[in-house]
Amino acid sequence: MTEPVVDKLLIIGSASVHTWRYLTGIAPHAREVYLACNGEVPAERRPANLAGTLKLDFRLAALGSAAKLRAWVQQIQPDLAHVHQANSVAWHASRGLRGLGIPLALTAWGSDVLLLPNQNALMARMVKANLAAADLITSDSLYMAARIRELAPVKRLAVLNYGIDSLPPEPDVAAKPKKVLSCRLHKPLYRIDAILKGWAAIEAQPEFADWSLTVAASGSETDALKALAERLGLTRVTFTGFVASDVLGQLYRDSRVFVSVPESDATSISLLEAMGHGCLPLLSNLPANLEWAIDGLNGRIAEDVSRLGDDMARAMRDAADDERLARIATLNRGLVADKALHADNMAAFAALYSELLQKP
Repeated sequence: MTEPVVDKLLIIGSASVHTWRYLTGIAPHAREVYLACNGEVPAERRPANLAGTLKLDFRLAALGSAAKLRAWVQQIQPDLAHVHQANSVAWHASRGLRGLGIPLALTAWGSDVLLLPNQNALMARMVKANLAAADLITSDSLYMAARIRELAPVKRLAVLNYGIDSLPPEPDVAAKPKKVLSCRLHKPLYRIDAILKGWAAIEAQPEFADWSLTVAASGSETDALKALAERLGLTRVTFTGFVASDVLGQLYRDSRVFVSVPESDATSISLLEAMGHGCLPLLSNLPANLEWAIDGLNGRIAEDVSRLGDDMARAMRDAADDERLARIATLNRGLVADKALHADNMAAFAALYSELLQKP
């Protein structure tokens, strides 16, 4: 049984799967958990020790949110607060907690520090103030941690990700079909259109006639992406839409190559899941991706997504070799086991809480 390191823990975050995963993962390390959120916790994600919730509006225009949070905090008297995202969520939270003497941890997401400060001077000032207000900041990549240090003076910074739920069973590499998988959201950031254009070059090559592409997930660009696939005349692409986690797990198991080429990213859970399932990762040339994959060793890095077809062909040739794919799978699964398992990393977050609570 896990020994709690904090009596009353307050989590402040937006309604998302990331917040729910963290809530359920960290709950065993606290006697009581409280949640301030802009949505309802799904029944299956509610820990038994969730002692109270507060519905909060995190929009910048919701000027009363800080006061509402402050009144609730004074009522419940948490020992520590952990805010998820350095955007408007942290802006309301830091103002609501100011002067109450409650240690404040802040987990920054990639978009918070890699994209938001570039929108305008106001957003930059907000993010910098949020970072400076925290007693502890966590980042899921070294690159993002360096960017945080550039933006603001920080008191304590740790690199730690949420991790995947468990290491999947060892894959039977030889039994994997010749499939490529994309499962990032259908938003401009993730450049699924570049994947489809790269795949058009693949379908034109007889060498890859027995390969197919699965495009999972959904988003604002789904219809446009389907129309693009039709215009390109693609015949070996399947759009699955949003799928449940067990179905996604089967898609990983049935794929030899995982392709993800966003314009900006930190450490993505989908990359960790793909590595755990023995897929060869084909990734855009981003610093956070280079912390997990070395081109030609345990994955492929695309230097120019306008020529993604060439990189896709190299990745598929690597992955078609059962012995090579097995070596890559062993290496990548070892990385995930060492650095990206949910239960282990939740215990590491709890250890950070303990350090924070011991400081005067």
